[in-house]
Amino acid sequence: MALAGNPEQHIKAQKNELHAALARAIASRTVGDEDCSTSIPALLFFRREAITQPCACLVEPSVVLVAQGTKQMLVGDEAYPYDPDRFLITSLDLPASSQVIEASPEKPCVGLVLKLDLRVIADLIAQGGLTPPGERAVDRGMALGEITIPLLEAFKRLLDLLDDPAPIPVLAPLIQREIHYRLLMSDQAARLWQIVSAGSQSQRISKAIDWLKINYAQPLRIEELAGRIQMSTSSLHHHFRQLTAMSPLQYQKWLRLNEAKRLMLNEHLDAASAAFQVGYESPSQFSREYGRLFGAPPKRDIESLLKRPLSTSRANRQIPA
Repeated sequence: MALAGNPEQHIKAQKNELHAALARAIASRTVGDEDCSTSIPALLFFRREAITQPCACLVEPSVVLVAQGTKQMLVGDEAYPYDPDRFLITSLDLPASSQVIEASPEKPCVGLVLKLDLRVIADLIAQGGLTPPGERAVDRGMALGEITIPLLEAFKRLLDLLDDPAPIPVLAPLIQREIHYRLLMSDQAARLWQIVSAGSQSQRISKAIDWLKINYAQPLRIEELAGRIQMSTSSLHHHFRQLTAMSPLQYQKWLRLNEAKRLMLNEHLDAASAAFQVGYESPSQFSREYGRLFGAPPKRDIESLLKRPLSTSRANRQIPA
């Protein structure tokens, strides 16, 4: 009865119950694993049982919920801490560093990642008669949003499908569509409108990122890249840095170095071979830039990673876990 007379406490109790249900569902499916896929293609789980140092990752357009524990994402000199009260949303492919700041074996940090489908967002805006948000999105391609009960309930229904997978092909897309709708109703609506609006600066930078991801090993000519997305070179530099905290050249370098790290770690290439394969002409320049990014020369870094457990030595993670 006390809760009925106090709306804030009632909402908090509802959220706590939903978070506990999500945490149980995720924890039961991640025992002994840090990151795992699910039978719902766009849905991934993560689990960490200890505080971690920042780990480099490429964050795809996605929404990340922590059901238990606390994490933060580092982009440039900005930190985005998220916990059961705040979700993390990313509207572009962003190089970042992920760090767990609250976790233990008894109470692990567990959560989920749902990759965003920008086509669904565009369709909801076009077909749903939604009112454009009055405010503009902030400049970065990443932000924190407030968790709501409707959003948590939709995620719980999505996870419930894992207990009865037969309806997943039919029901999962419907629930995922609802989740995208709930995000468009959240305090991060302006960000989502901006990224799918034809001709917006964010959409053009997204196209530039797509080109860089495919052509990272090719020489980068800023004038040509700017022409591809119909921007001036100065505007490209300005908006690219605003959204990613990097210049296009720094973004390409990050992609090259992380791919070289993956080649050395997973395909056992030597440093020179990996450097040439990702587009470097000078192994010594590659070694210097690799050391600046990862804190050690290539050979020493890879030898150190190979001594660690497999789950902690993956190069170029592509999910924000």
